[in-house]
Amino acid sequence: MSQFQNITTSSIIFLLTGVPGLEDFHTWISIPFCLLYITALSGNSMILFAIVTQPSLHKPMYYFLSMLSTTDLGLSISTLITMLGIFWFNAREISFNACLSQMFFIKLFTVMESSVLLAMAFDRFVAISNPLRYATILNESRIGQIGAAVVTRGTLMLTPMVALLKRLSFCRSHVLHHSYCFHPDVMKLSCTDTRVNNAVGLTAMISTVGVDSILILLSYILIIKTVLSIASPEERKKAFSTCISHIGAVAVFYIPLISLSFVHRFGKRAPAYVHTMIANTYLLIPPVMNPIIYSVKTKQIRRVVIKILHSKIT
Repeated sequence: MSQFQNITTSSIIFLLTGVPGLEDFHTWISIPFCLLYITALSGNSMILFAIVTQPSLHKPMYYFLSMLSTTDLGLSISTLITMLGIFWFNAREISFNACLSQMFFIKLFTVMESSVLLAMAFDRFVAISNPLRYATILNESRIGQIGAAVVTRGTLMLTPMVALLKRLSFCRSHVLHHSYCFHPDVMKLSCTDTRVNNAVGLTAMISTVGVDSILILLSYILIIKTVLSIASPEERKKAFSTCISHIGAVAVFYIPLISLSFVHRFGKRAPAYVHTMIANTYLLIPPVMNPIIYSVKTKQIRRVVIKILHSKIT
């Protein structure tokens, strides 16, 4: 049995899928995806560069934004090679271990993004409800601890989920239905009982992304309660305006995630390319949109980004 397991896991080669039914147009389809990757990588790199190089941005809110940009960069890079490899070179093969690694990092950066968004919600709550102690509560040491907790939490929650795939045997088709390794996709190909894997995977996602979404909602209930208690309408408007960028970031993270879940559950009659296109874009929407949202809605970031772009041009 041990020898059989080695043959069916360590030596197995999966075949990734581009856009089913539109293989002849892969080169053209790659153009918008390539532009999205360029936007995501350049936008988040610029945000990180601005925060690192500008002392005026060395504040809690921007430290959390730098964490968000780092996770967005990681999420983009995790799918970049396989997705564009399929579109440009029809490079569909991926080994089992490489598949596990890609799956782990996609899940890790997704969970980390959810955790960072929760930390940013807490940041906004502290800034609005206790502005005089804001810098004391969220000092650099505490922010570093939060960052370490984000990485540790994701790693501990997701390692068992990915490691348990090693126990599965694969005696069916080796064709995956996405251009990256998707956890449910891999389990569907197994001829071993996957109930334990399903339970561990569901528990990991509920206890991370699910719990985070509830806590973010509770944070905003408390923020709204605090804002409404402010006497001056002008001050209320000013306080709430500091949350607009974060609300946008939460929306571009959770809406595509929920949409993908609905399509997989209720859109079974939809053409295969619809599922694939949505699955491919949902991982790219947050990395593309977050730098745009924060550059447009945050004056300090916008000013520094314009300054950097102007220096590059001149």
